[in-house]
Amino acid sequence: MTQRKKLIEVALPLDAINKESLRRKQKAPKGWPTSFHKWWAQRPLAAARAVVFSQMIDDPSANPDLFPTETKQETERQRLFRILEDLLLWDNTSNEKVLQAARDEIWQSWRRSCAEHADHPNATDLFDRKRLPAFCDPFAGSGSIPLSAQWLGLESFAGDLNPVAVTINKAMIEIPSRFVGERPVNPETKKHKSLFSRDWPLSKGLAEDVRHYGRWLRDEAEKRAGYLYPKVEITDEMVKLRPDLEPYVGRELTVAAWLWARTVKSPNPAFAHVEVPLASTFMLSTKTGKEAYVVPVIENDRYRFTVKVGKPKDAATVKRGTKLSRANFSCLMSGTPIPGDYIKAEGKAGRMGSRLMSIVAEGDRGRVYIEPTSEHEASALEANPTWQPGGEIAKRMTGGNCTPYGLTSWGDIFTRRQLVTLTHFSDLVQEAHEHVQRDAIAAGLDDDKRPLVEGGRGATAYADAICTYLACILDRMVYYGSSLTSWLPKDNALRDCMPRQALAMVWDFAEGNPFGKSSGDVTTCTNSVSNFLEVATPYSKAHAAQGDAQSTIEGGAKFIFSTDPPYYDNIGYGDLSDFFYVWLRRSLRLVFPDLFATLAVPKAEELVATPHRHGSKEKAETFFLDGMTQAMQRLAEQAHPAFPVTIYYAFKQSETDDIDGTTNTGWDTFLEAVIRAGFAITGTWPLRTEGAGRMIASGTNALASSIVLVCRLMDDRAPMGTRREFVAAVKTELPAALAHLQRGNIAPVDLAQAAIGPGMAVFTRYSEVLDAEGKRLSVREALALINQVLDETLAEQEGDFDADTRWALTWFEQQGFAEGEFGVAEQLSKSKNTSVAGLVEAGVLESKRGKVRLLRPVELPADWDPATDKRLTTWEMVHHLIRVLADGGESAAAELVVKLRAKAEVARELAYRLYKISNDKKRASEALTYNGLVQSWTEIDRLARQERKSTPGQGDLFGTPEV
Repeated sequence: MTQRKKLIEVALPLDAINKESLRRKQKAPKGWPTSFHKWWAQRPLAAARAVVFSQMIDDPSANPDLFPTETKQETERQRLFRILEDLLLWDNTSNEKVLQAARDEIWQSWRRSCAEHADHPNATDLFDRKRLPAFCDPFAGSGSIPLSAQWLGLESFAGDLNPVAVTINKAMIEIPSRFVGERPVNPETKKHKSLFSRDWPLSKGLAEDVRHYGRWLRDEAEKRAGYLYPKVEITDEMVKLRPDLEPYVGRELTVAAWLWARTVKSPNPAFAHVEVPLASTFMLSTKTGKEAYVVPVIENDRYRFTVKVGKPKDAATVKRGTKLSRANFSCLMSGTPIPGDYIKAEGKAGRMGSRLMSIVAEGDRGRVYIEPTSEHEASALEANPTWQPGGEIAKRMTGGNCTPYGLTSWGDIFTRRQLVTLTHFSDLVQEAHEHVQRDAIAAGLDDDKRPLVEGGRGATAYADAICTYLACILDRMVYYGSSLTSWLPKDNALRDCMPRQALAMVWDFAEGNPFGKSSGDVTTCTNSVSNFLEVATPYSKAHAAQGDAQSTIEGGAKFIFSTDPPYYDNIGYGDLSDFFYVWLRRSLRLVFPDLFATLAVPKAEELVATPHRHGSKEKAETFFLDGMTQAMQRLAEQAHPAFPVTIYYAFKQSETDDIDGTTNTGWDTFLEAVIRAGFAITGTWPLRTEGAGRMIASGTNALASSIVLVCRLMDDRAPMGTRREFVAAVKTELPAALAHLQRGNIAPVDLAQAAIGPGMAVFTRYSEVLDAEGKRLSVREALALINQVLDETLAEQEGDFDADTRWALTWFEQQGFAEGEFGVAEQLSKSKNTSVAGLVEAGVLESKRGKVRLLRPVELPADWDPATDKRLTTWEMVHHLIRVLADGGESAAAELVVKLRAKAEVARELAYRLYKISNDKKRASEALTYNGLVQSWTEIDRLARQERKSTPGQGDLFGTPEV
């Protein structure tokens, strides 16, 4: 059948998509879905909406009768881009006009497809003009992708093997669609006629009930566990030592958190009786003007903690605490080093304790730090839990693990007080069912006794729904409510227990007050859940079910697919999600008996390449390849023929060998699975979905983009090709594709990964590619060839550079910014048609005492003006841009770009080349610098254009004729 090209197969407004995708690095707005429940590697909603929308609407080139020329096609694309750019914005989530404009475009494209395929043998089933095909994501995870499809008016199916993910999807996409437009059932709303009689569109009624029963949950829990959370009284004696506490004298302040340090017996025999603190910092607050810190005071072979306000005199020592390096500490009493192995042994023997360092109270204008009291220490220790979650924590996790220190079961990572309180909350989730059901019947819902899992819509199902949301509230409390939660001095706030995809050890931990004001208190967590329901839920039908992606969905129906599969061995979703599962199971086992039938999350079938689970790296790779191939084959079988399949992948190439060059087993195996399933790649797009601020990427060159593969079923008539033909085609097509990616401002750190797409598009154009001996070329070999052509293409771009810059590039590759011999430099200059003296004159080089070295950006003159530079080089432009960007930000860099005019584009090309050299040579700091310049380019360009418009006679940034 004829395949109409979709927008995603031709063009996307990458800058707009990436800008909105990175909003999640900022403070989350009200209703933000990522605040609903923790999940790992969540796709930004902007990226997900853009991908689903653009894979469903026709590219103008698919309609030559309407848009016969390239000019008219491009004009129409820009109109579609404007619709898409409006759709991306979070503020338009509830803007029906914007949503409807996007839905209208989808329907127009769909009706054209229906008309074109009216004679198709299965036209009645596949091309129904009155009904769009359904959407499916078989690796649904956090639900961002099916939620985006719902906003666009599609019936959505979300599948996942993991019961925690299924619960999230039921709560986010299925339950809201079940109770669209329902009034709240709680009796308080009924008392207020103005509230009861008003309209409750979408899930606003559901949100109101979640708020009401969340308050009930808090009030009932406080009756049972409130005694464990005393307030702190400010006495006259305290004010004598701390005059800053005078405004609070005689008052009782609510505690936001208690800050503890883990302890072990001192390894020094003279102090073996002392439980010494393992504190990674003594800083409590680093906010300007609100600094506070802990001071340990040693008295009579003992110690106690006091709190000081203001900047510490010995800031380095206070910031370091008792930590020497990683898991090594020093004894507070004697200075004796405490090695990590000793701490592990003490922890495994059950001899690790904790000591209260400070109390964080709620003041009139922020946090108040108070020294610990015996009463508050005792209140935590007197808690007597009657239940704790069982099950073993996985011993191997990427990013750190607490198990070597004796915290081996899920119950071990909670304090006694936390266990008592969270257990009460879990009990109350179950008890809430009867209350909600009774209120729902009184409010007029059918008393049909039909539960949610059986498709019920009456009082029983509604009570199941509310209890699901109460369990999600509890999960957010658990997320901030363990002894792996830490304190952020710069924010004066709790940090969750999983800042990376792991359960890493925390030495000084923060125990929040669930009845106070903090990230993990019950009111804040209730608002996170209810705000999503109020703001972000669409009305289209949705279904969430447990199952692996290899299984048939809905009896062989045809779907629009967009999905985000696991990234080989990057994240152990099953191992991590047991943290939530043990609490969800206790709270919701009666609501979802099949979903929570097992004691832990199913892991044997989980599609990740985990060597310790399968016995070896080879067996793990085989398991992943076979399973992913089956999953991709299922997508191929059930994909609707009118639409491409889109697949996210974010695994950076990192393994290098002498034979194949830079490749990665994760990519090799994943792409092999896609091709084995019968897919050809028709497009690839790098979307900024990872966020450079995430902990796993901090200080590294970790991939910051997901590569979205656009796939179609391979043509049965595809020819076989030879290695020579493949390489020739890649050399012909990759340079143009590379230039397109660079114009889209892809970050240099992502360029090699994104270039795989155009190369693999050539590779999958053939049914097979055979080498000179007639053997099938493997994906790994194809990737190595693509990388080789990429290197050649980048090197060929050097032809755009002046002679001085070409010399500097070669020298930089050999020496970096280090010194080298004058004679070597002079000899190299002859081959580049320049001279060392000329390079010094150009301001590129320093030459002294028989040595030469390239000048670093910080050494360049601040008064440099390209208009008066008599020997202007591209090398200078790049490094002056870096200097100006570091000193004055993007606005200052934009002013320089205005002066550089069209030459600025060549400077950006050089930044790509310099990043590649730095990365290959493992010069991380230089690589990050060049990557940062390119990443800032979009904003620099925007500011430069603004300034040019306000300055008569200035032309555009790119393509401006030289004068």
